[in-house]
Amino acid sequence: MSLLIADIARKARVSPATVSRVINQPHLVAPTRLQQVRSAMSDLGYVPTPLHHRRGPKSRLPAAKKIALWFVGARKSSNFNWFQDQLLQTYHSNERQRADLSVVFSDSPDDVPRALAEREVDGVIIQGMEPSPAALARLGDLPFVWFMTRRTSTFGGDYVEPDNELNGRMAAEYLRRRHFQTVAVIAADVGYSAVAWRVRAFTEHAQALGLTVHSILGKPKPVSYLEVAPIHEESDWLVKQFMQYTAEPIGVYIPVDHFCGSLFRSMRAAGLRAERDFEAILGNYNPIIYHNLDHLPAALDINLPALVRKVVDHLVWRIDNPKMDGRIGITVAPSLISAVTISKQMSA
Repeated sequence: MSLLIADIARKARVSPATVSRVINQPHLVAPTRLQQVRSAMSDLGYVPTPLHHRRGPKSRLPAAKKIALWFVGARKSSNFNWFQDQLLQTYHSNERQRADLSVVFSDSPDDVPRALAEREVDGVIIQGMEPSPAALARLGDLPFVWFMTRRTSTFGGDYVEPDNELNGRMAAEYLRRRHFQTVAVIAADVGYSAVAWRVRAFTEHAQALGLTVHSILGKPKPVSYLEVAPIHEESDWLVKQFMQYTAEPIGVYIPVDHFCGSLFRSMRAAGLRAERDFEAILGNYNPIIYHNLDHLPAALDINLPALVRKVVDHLVWRIDNPKMDGRIGITVAPSLISAVTISKQMSA
């Protein structure tokens, strides 16, 4: 048996430990790696004995729930592997909560993937654009939970999302502690609900704190996925508006981080310098984005691992409690990460 595992590992170009997990704990293995190992098993003619037929102690873990992650309004792409990656990390710390995850896509909010329409799963996590009422009706009594923040205020189901209002309030309080009397919020994607909620909460709370607030917002436009940053012309336009208020140092809140690289480049081209003319705080923390910035501002981490864990846990609860009435909304508070901490993390 050990020799065969070594042969499979060599053919699949993975470690023997990964092969063992595929055989015994497939729920811990990323989908692409799972397929890679199973293809090698098939080529070598190896079929593992079903778990319930094996000798030795049997697992007391509950049977894995079949869960679909439905990306609405998106084509299949490796850009959406982040959920599986986070889920795999979650399982390493909590193996009692098991899920057999599949990922499905629909180009339009009106389309329902076959696996959902034919009830091949126990429950659905919805992410992306909001499905049309007709599409939701086709789900029938299939449990589903909305994930993240593109839902409208009238969405009728359970949801798990970042606490966007707290995000805006924490940003205002941070900039006041940094002794700014004048602050600004700069955002391109004002049609994205998370941005709208954060902008409103920041503006209202900063005014309540006695600060002078300037809102520098892009033009509303259709929003699906934040895959592509705004063109440089839009960042240049936003910076031109911002320049009206930089006679003295100003505190800046950028609700989402996906376009801050473009924005900071436009600021630098306009002669503005971080720490001299402005100090920023971002409403998201993405280390990949930070690696490409010319300076490292403070950020509010939305705690994505906790969000993933919460949405899976809640969907499993919904699957186990199908007759429980009522709508449940769960929010996860952000965590402030100082510029000093981020600098140390980047150096490490």
